[in-house]
Amino acid sequence: MRSEPLPSEPLPPARVTVVGIGAGGPQDLSGTATAALHDAEVIFGSPRQLALLPRSVTATRRSWPSPMLPALPGLFEAARDRRICVLASGDPMFHGIGATLARVLGAERLRVLPHPSSVSLAAARLGWDLARTDVVSLVTAPVATLGRALNPGRRILVLSSGADTPAAVAEHLTARGWSHALLTVLEQLGGPDERLVTGTAGDWAAPPGDPLNVIAVECGDGPRLAVVPGLPDAAYETDGQLTKREVRAVTLAALAPVPGELLWDVGAGSGSIGIEWLRAHPAGQAVAIEPDATRAATISANAAALGVPHLRVVHGRAPEALDGLPAPDAIFIGGGVTRDGVLEKCLGQLRPGGRLVANAVTVESEAVLAGAYARLGGELTRLTVQRGSPVGGFTGWRSFMPVTIWTVTR
Repeated sequence: MRSEPLPSEPLPPARVTVVGIGAGGPQDLSGTATAALHDAEVIFGSPRQLALLPRSVTATRRSWPSPMLPALPGLFEAARDRRICVLASGDPMFHGIGATLARVLGAERLRVLPHPSSVSLAAARLGWDLARTDVVSLVTAPVATLGRALNPGRRILVLSSGADTPAAVAEHLTARGWSHALLTVLEQLGGPDERLVTGTAGDWAAPPGDPLNVIAVECGDGPRLAVVPGLPDAAYETDGQLTKREVRAVTLAALAPVPGELLWDVGAGSGSIGIEWLRAHPAGQAVAIEPDATRAATISANAAALGVPHLRVVHGRAPEALDGLPAPDAIFIGGGVTRDGVLEKCLGQLRPGGRLVANAVTVESEAVLAGAYARLGGELTRLTVQRGSPVGGFTGWRSFMPVTIWTVTR
C-alpha cells in the first residue's frame, strides 16, 4: 500500500519585531528589545536610528527608501525568510512606523516592543498632565493643522517634522493672534544632548536646532473659538454664499458627525459645513465640491485659517464632479439640488446607514425637497432666523430667508 505525500504548504512569512528606541540609544532598551536586535538578520530604520546600534548587532542594516510607503510590501517580501527587526522612534504605535506596518503587513505579523514616546518624555520633563494636553502631529501635516487646538489656557505638544518646525509654529501662532503663547522646544529627549529652548511666539528668534524635537505650546490668553458647530459668520471669508450660523448649527446636528466618517459638502460655497464637520473630531474626513473657482480657493483658505487644512476641495459641478470620489457616510447639499441628477447621484453613492441633509431657500429647490420627502420619507423642517438690529434708536427684528431642511437616512 502506497501513501501519497501530503502537498506542502508555503511557510507563513516571518513575524516582524518593531523596536522602539529613543535618543538615549540601545542602553535604554529592555533586555527583550536588546535580545531581538542581536537575534535579527535584517534591521530596517532611518540612518539616524541605525547609527545608534552597537557593533555587537551584526544584522544587515537597511535604510528606508524614499518614498517609503509604496516600497514596504516589496521590502518585507524580499526578506520574508529572515528574522526582521524595525527601528522606530519612541512608541511605534503612536504616530509611528508600527501603526503603518500594522496596516500594510497586518497586525498579526507584528511584535511591538515600545519605548516611551517623545510626548510622554516631554510631559514628564514639563510636569504636564498628559491626559489634559492636546497632541498635534506636524510630521506630515501643514502647520495650519495646529489651529484646531488653539484656545485660551490650552497646552499643546507638537510633534515636529524637523529643525525648522519651531519657527514655523511661532510664525503661525503670531499670525493667528497668539503672539504671547509660550513655546518650549525640547530637543533630543532622553539623550545625552537633551536641550530645552524657551521663548514667546511673537519674539521667537532661536535659530534652527536639532531636527529631533517636540514643541510645547502654552496658549495663555488669546482668541476664543468654540469647538461645537455654529462658529460666528465673521470667522469665514465669504462672498455671501455662507450657511448662516444658526442654520449651520442645526444642519451639522442633523449630519451627526462621527469620528472617522467622510462627508461630501456639495455646493460648498464658503466651505463652512465641511470645515465644522472636520473641527468636530481630528479623525473626520470631508470633501468640498464647488463649481466656482474663486469660491473653491476661498474654501481652502478658510479651512487653513480654522485649523483643518486637510479638507479636500474639488473644483467642479455636481453630479459630474462626484464621479470617482470615495463613498461618503454623510452628504450635505447646500447648492445645486435643482440640477438634474444631483440628488439621485448623492442618494445612490451614500453608504448604508448614511445621512443626507439638503437645504433649500428658493421655491424651486423647496419643490425638489418636498417631492423627495413624499417619495422617501425622512424629516422635513423649516427654519426661520431673526436677528435683532438697530431701527433708528430702537431695536427690531431682521429676518433671513426661511430655510427648508430635508434629512433622510439611507
